[in-house]
Amino acid sequence: MKRIGVLFGVENSFPGALVERINSIHPEDIEAEFVLTGSIALDQPSRYAVIVDRISHVIPFYRALLKHAALQGTVVINNPFWASADDKFFNYAVALSVGVAVPPTVLLPHKDRPNDTSERSLRNLEYPLDWDAVFKAIGEHGYLKPIDGGGWRDVTEVRGRAEFFRAYDNSRDECMVYQKAVEYTDYFRCYVVGQSKVRVMAYDPRRPHEERYHARMPRGLAARRLLRRMERDARTLCRALGYDFNSVEFGVENGIPFAIDFMNAVPDTDPRTVGEKNFNWVVDQMARLTISKAKRPPRRPGPDAAKLLVPAGEQKLE
Repeated sequence: MKRIGVLFGVENSFPGALVERINSIHPEDIEAEFVLTGSIALDQPSRYAVIVDRISHVIPFYRALLKHAALQGTVVINNPFWASADDKFFNYAVALSVGVAVPPTVLLPHKDRPNDTSERSLRNLEYPLDWDAVFKAIGEHGYLKPIDGGGWRDVTEVRGRAEFFRAYDNSRDECMVYQKAVEYTDYFRCYVVGQSKVRVMAYDPRRPHEERYHARMPRGLAARRLLRRMERDARTLCRALGYDFNSVEFGVENGIPFAIDFMNAVPDTDPRTVGEKNFNWVVDQMARLTISKAKRPPRRPGPDAAKLLVPAGEQKLE
């Protein structure tokens, strides 16, 4: 019997619905369950063919557990090695390299030195920083955001240098990026499952959280072309980054969809916010994806952990 495990924390709806949906399909010799674990020995084999991870980004013990399971041959969604290494600035660089439109973005040094460092630790850093070059590249209306943030944590919209420097001064020892603001007329969030299935959802980040998915989808020929482009770009990004489950956000300015946020290894799946139709779609697609991966011959365990770090999608883009 092959097992599909779901590892989760405070959320209630998605994990239970996913386990129930997988088991309702009655796949032969496959069963889904919640992961239950204690301490892990070095030579302990993983009991799961597939694990869906919804919590390791905030629990280091779980992240280590998942890396160990992946080394034993378990398919982890999403790849815990890659999720540990990824950051937003690299995401934007990848998008640029594969032809997906992204706003101009600059990586900034820490405002405050990281813990246990001194001025000598930053001897390779230019000082004073060429702020005129930063504003020439981005302009004075933009967003400061952490390179590894999520859920809009520490994201600040700034208009003008005074607001920028107030926000930057408050960024503490976070490593930040400064990104040009997209003056969007429409905004969308896309679920991407298995690097191929895409569901485009109208989304308005300016509304209260529980109302953001109430925006209307556009209609007409131009809208259909726009939707096709976003579907294509979302697939391209997830294949390049190796994410099997992700959400990709686009802000549309002058008809061009700019990829704004696509480092979401644990995308929002709360039916109270995303809505029942979107929730049911993602549960069904994730059930089918995990069953498909569980049916494949198990990957042979081995010591070459470095290969686990490489996004799986890179090979598809060669």
